[in-house]
Amino acid sequence: MSNTTTGKTPTGKTPKGKTPKGKTPTDKSTGRSPTDKTPTDKSTGDDQDLGAAGSQLSTAPKEEAPNLPSLGVIGWARWFWRQLTSMRVALLLLLLLSLGAIPGSLIPQDGVDAVKVEEFRDNHDVLGPVYDKLGLFHVYSSVWFSAIYILLFVSLIGCIVPRTWQFVGQLRGRPPRAPRRLDRLPAYTTWRTGAEPEEVREAALKLLKKRRFRADADAAGDAVAAEKGYLREVGNLAFHIALIVMLIAFAWGQLFKYEGNKLILEGDGFSNTLTQYDDFKSGNLFDAAHDLAPFSFTLKDFHGTYEATGPNRGTPRVYETKVTYSEGADGAEKTKTIEVNKPLDIDGSKVYLVSHGYAPILTVKDAKGDVVMDKQAVALLPLDANVTSSGAVKVMDGYRNAKGEKEQLGFNAFFLPTYGGKGSTMLSSFPALINPMLALSAYHGDLGVDAGIPQSIYQLDKTNLEEFKGSDGKLFKQQLKVGDTMTLPNGAGSVTFNGVQEWAGFQVTQQPGSGWALGGAVIAILGLAGSLFIRRRRVWVRAVRGADGVTVVEMAGLGRSESAKVPEELGDLAGDLYDQTPEAPDEPDAPENDDTPDSPDTHVVPAEGSEKK
Repeated sequence: MSNTTTGKTPTGKTPKGKTPKGKTPTDKSTGRSPTDKTPTDKSTGDDQDLGAAGSQLSTAPKEEAPNLPSLGVIGWARWFWRQLTSMRVALLLLLLLSLGAIPGSLIPQDGVDAVKVEEFRDNHDVLGPVYDKLGLFHVYSSVWFSAIYILLFVSLIGCIVPRTWQFVGQLRGRPPRAPRRLDRLPAYTTWRTGAEPEEVREAALKLLKKRRFRADADAAGDAVAAEKGYLREVGNLAFHIALIVMLIAFAWGQLFKYEGNKLILEGDGFSNTLTQYDDFKSGNLFDAAHDLAPFSFTLKDFHGTYEATGPNRGTPRVYETKVTYSEGADGAEKTKTIEVNKPLDIDGSKVYLVSHGYAPILTVKDAKGDVVMDKQAVALLPLDANVTSSGAVKVMDGYRNAKGEKEQLGFNAFFLPTYGGKGSTMLSSFPALINPMLALSAYHGDLGVDAGIPQSIYQLDKTNLEEFKGSDGKLFKQQLKVGDTMTLPNGAGSVTFNGVQEWAGFQVTQQPGSGWALGGAVIAILGLAGSLFIRRRRVWVRAVRGADGVTVVEMAGLGRSESAKVPEELGDLAGDLYDQTPEAPDEPDAPENDDTPDSPDTHVVPAEGSEKK
């Protein structure tokens, strides 16, 4: 195999996978071989030829300097559209969207916790009004966040649509013709062979197609052009399209979602109507009157077991509820066990088990001994992992004091499912019901429930309440075990702790578009991986008959970016093609002639297009 410039033709066959001439194809990023005698002039025609060979390795839109119109609305609209659909603006909008989401995570939001928002307004007289004007208490539905969101959406579509059409055009077109000077490409090799040029080109075409190149004979008829790595651009486009899908899915989900919470005692039921929820929030386009899925269910039993020993003591091992449910007004009743992260799915709505607690069962009598609350379970809210619970007991109707006057009773309640005994802290030591204890402190007067102002059922409004006083003149309170009775001072009545009932907290949600968002996220990751790790490259093989009648084979490769793998791949391809078109034998040495001057035992392969003289 001979060097294109100088040197004798070596005998023997290049090992498979090695580059002809026994060296790696020249990497033009580090320079040519010192023995290379090829002229270094770069004509304008050659530069244009190489530019055409490397064109369209990417479908990224060409960045042009803005040509600001002097007059006209249409001209300004075109300029604005070009700026909006540029990649720079798309990245800037994506950054602004990320920065805009930060206040939504740090500042209380109306749609998540309205109580905390009111507390923030009360505690911050200066920042509260400012945040209101900026829409920071409802970031994701604010005008400025929606503007960024919509502009990003339009920008991505404006970037992707022309880029997709350009890519489709590339797929339908033929690989670009081979440059006139292949030896000026970053990866290049050559050798001489005794095979005919047509045989070499046919072998090269089959080889490249076998290696999954998109290959075709050059229009000039003396070369084969091939390209590979289109999945890189497919991944790039898939990534951007997936972003659009995710944006649409998130927007759809926010507009039409709903979420409600309900605390249900064992044996009680729930119907999916707005009035049944303890709290409820929904998207702006959700219509609770028509869009709530019709279903109902009854909580039959809550079952929980906990680790009794070891470092994980108190950790739930089994945490599940058994419910019976029916779809629609006349649906058949079915049984389902709901576990954590295993919700009940009914007509697009999911019912999750989110919490559990206890409800002491109380009987309250007035001063005459008449029952005003008969074995009613009062749900208390957990305070810690061991279900230490607190809440309020409110007797609103039917109570009369020792003077026969109508009053209302209120009790602050503190419940421990496992009490450590006298002298221990007022905290439960285990979440299961082992040694339940209820502590009550008593008040009488006006609970404020008739004023028309909403209030929490788990807290007492003590504004118009008076404390029951004990014999020591302090607030009257008492610890009760199951079966104990607390007698109120001055014959005001009594409270009996009859037992404990369990409750479960459920969250009912409907999040449309979540499947599309998940699919978009998966496609975005796969597309990004493809665009990062797949290399776009092109290979040309030229086979022409030299001036001495021997076929000269040239191979060159070009990648979208500098990479050592392009010369390696070209060397591998050249080794396979060389096996099918081996090097031509050396020419015999010329006989000695005393009449001619001595000359080096070398030969030069004429440049393409040169003539014999």
